[in-house]
Amino acid sequence: MQKLITILFKVPELQRKILFTAAMLAVYRIGFYIPLPIVDQSKLQAWVEGNSQTGAGRLFGTVAMFGGTQVGMSTIFGLGIMPYISASIIFQLLASVIPSLEALQKEGESGRKKINEYTRYATVFLCLGQSIMWVNYMMGGMDIVPLQYRNFWNATVSVLIMTAGTLLLMWIGEQIDEYGIGNGISLLIMAGILARVPQALLSLYQNSTSELVGDSGRLGLVSIVLLGLLFLGVVIGVIMMTESQRRIPTQSAKHVRGRRVYGGSRHYLPLKVNQAGVMPIIFASSLLMFPAIIFGWLENLTVGLRDQGPILGALAAGISELSAALRAHGFVYNLLYIALIYFFCYFWTAITFNPKDMADNLKEYGSFIPGYRPGKRTAEYLEKVMLRITYVGAAFLSIVAVIPTIVQNRFGVDWTIASFLGGTGLLIVISVCLDLVQKIDSHLIMRNYPGLMSKK
Repeated sequence: MQKLITILFKVPELQRKILFTAAMLAVYRIGFYIPLPIVDQSKLQAWVEGNSQTGAGRLFGTVAMFGGTQVGMSTIFGLGIMPYISASIIFQLLASVIPSLEALQKEGESGRKKINEYTRYATVFLCLGQSIMWVNYMMGGMDIVPLQYRNFWNATVSVLIMTAGTLLLMWIGEQIDEYGIGNGISLLIMAGILARVPQALLSLYQNSTSELVGDSGRLGLVSIVLLGLLFLGVVIGVIMMTESQRRIPTQSAKHVRGRRVYGGSRHYLPLKVNQAGVMPIIFASSLLMFPAIIFGWLENLTVGLRDQGPILGALAAGISELSAALRAHGFVYNLLYIALIYFFCYFWTAITFNPKDMADNLKEYGSFIPGYRPGKRTAEYLEKVMLRITYVGAAFLSIVAVIPTIVQNRFGVDWTIASFLGGTGLLIVISVCLDLVQKIDSHLIMRNYPGLMSKK
């Protein structure tokens, strides 16, 4: 390991890229410790601790994890990178239904730059909308802003500060893409997730005991060892499924030019088993937060109906049971969670994977799949294969997604700890790490050094 680290800094260009990326990530983390001037930090901390296990707290936690921020982080980078990610997803979805955007995507570098420009403009509007709602919520629902600071001027300044902070994060991500190494936005999200590790380890230490079997809600040595083995197993499984592919054999047509024969070589077309990535879990978990909040609100409204007759009483009892089941993340919640993951897996794959375009590209480059005629038959075969492997990928995502809930209910650990045993955060961290290692390998191998993944 020491030799590999030494090799990384032997290549001057790679050394500059790594140091530049580290400096940008340091700026990113420093910004999270610069609070908004109107926020009472002690009241903010009390609100975070009191709402961490509620439906609203879980919703903010899911959004914060994906945006590379934390719940209640009312700082200059409080919105994280989430508005830019939301704008990117919106334009990716629109490109599949709006012909002009689809044509821009196919124009290559110039079209990509134009779509990025539209994405930046959309990010500004999303930042303004989200920061206005968050500042308004801080001044009203959270009660963490002193009365003397609750005025239009302070609210406007806070909105502009949070908007400028997210735009600065967007610029930092683009600078990492150009001058650093790895995907800038993904590295920012990963840094935000990994920043929670010390808090999770501290919580695990405070809720553990040196005895073999814990008592009074504290974890014993046996439970800690089981959690460690489970974490290791989940990481290995996620790496295997993230890198797994369905390789479809292809063959290029032979071309005779003069006395030489060109082509005729065999290749393969790699289709990722987890084609949708982490997006289905993000969509499903975000969508499931709203029923929990809505049914909790309806439960409070129907409390007085339990004594108003059998029909209204049964309605109030049913709403109360559904609200409790969603809050407890029990069987009903997990069943809905898995169903939504399957739905969004097929939905996202249908948007990002176009078998007709892939079949046309194979035909254009003079390649074909043995046993299938180029064109329509090839597209139908690719669609059939993708439907089958998407089913396996959705099953894998479902298992990873429900592991934190099962661990929390079975071992009684805090959600901060359980979230690192699966779910969105673990998938993002592993995917970004694998991508970063591959890009570092490409720099090393290009200069005749052994890569990080080399067997030598």
